[in-house]
Amino acid sequence: MRLLVIEDELPMRTALVETLAAEGYRVKAAGDGISGLETACMETFDLVLLDVMMPGLDGYAVCRELRKRGRGMPVLMLTAKGQIDDRVDGLDSGADDYLVKPFSLRELLARVRALLRRRERDQAVPEVLELGTTVIDFRKSSISQGDRVHPLSEKEAGMLRLLAAYAGETVSREKFLDVVWGYNAFPSTRTVDNFISALRAKLEQDPANPVHLVTVRGTGYRLEQDSPAGERSHQE
Repeated sequence: MRLLVIEDELPMRTALVETLAAEGYRVKAAGDGISGLETACMETFDLVLLDVMMPGLDGYAVCRELRKRGRGMPVLMLTAKGQIDDRVDGLDSGADDYLVKPFSLRELLARVRALLRRRERDQAVPEVLELGTTVIDFRKSSISQGDRVHPLSEKEAGMLRLLAAYAGETVSREKFLDVVWGYNAFPSTRTVDNFISALRAKLEQDPANPVHLVTVRGTGYRLEQDSPAGERSHQE
């Protein structure tokens, strides 16, 4: 696994590189946002660790530009700013997770492992998924049923990717929040239920009696790729 560390403070940059290298990762480092952005766009990385407070081009701007250029690798933001608005700004700029300094190296490594596992799951999901007469196209972020095409938001597409990665298995509400919204976002489990309802309206022939997005009572949801006649979800 190749990791890129973008951090302007030399002691922190050195500590991160040494810690990650000791875990077996191949690590490259950049000392400012501009060179970090160029490196991230010219080479292939499985994960970027990105400091927020940097001169010239800060972490928010770097992350937004990465997403604008179609670079989809996970981004873990590292910052001394811990206010809710700062975390929201980081996630809205396209980051996948947010870690506030000072942090323990054990937690950092745990976050890195979690993001890399999520990336592996995402890569295992086909770009086009067919559910009966319904087609989910992750490349176009859309769901189509015949002539009807429904756009998918980033969160909706993320939820469907997670469900597809665990097809036939139950995905808990908490896992949706961790994977799709990130550790430091602040939605409730009711948010997940609301998004599922919206997805059913786009995906199911009869949203009131879904056969693909199945509720597992008291736990979460499951994606069924086959839809035998008469199959219905166990509604809460």
